[in-house]
Amino acid sequence: MDTQTFRVRTGATAGAFDITDRVAAFVRAKGDGLVSVFVPHSTAGIALVETGAGSDQDLLRHLEEMFPRDSRWLHRHGSRGHGADHVTPAFVSPSAVIPVLDGIMALGTWQSVVLVDTNRENRERTVLVTFLAD
Repeated sequence: MDTQTFRVRTGATAGAFDITDRVAAFVRAKGDGLVSVFVPHSTAGIALVETGAGSDQDLLRHLEEMFPRDSRWLHRHGSRGHGADHVTPAFVSPSAVIPVLDGIMALGTWQSVVLVDTNRENRERTVLVTFLAD
């Protein structure tokens, strides 16, 4: 098993950050196996979604609609509505496992590996990628 970590600057607004190239570089030339992509944060997740055609922005908009940033949340530390950030990973998992064939992720034509971060208070995230050879 081979593991690597990298950091992603997310900024002060909710975002969907395409990390496909970084994961692809990690698995390149590793042969067949599985790659696990994991974000060890209670307010972020990993999604496989199309980017650049609006799907990533649709995802963020729907998360905002499902989890409005108001005072309904019992989890209340941080800014108003921050409790919504702590619910998001129950719907956008903190991890994804992707098959790797001959050093290439077996993603669909329009799939990208995306870090989804709705938390406006943390501006940098750690991503762990682990390769398990066949």
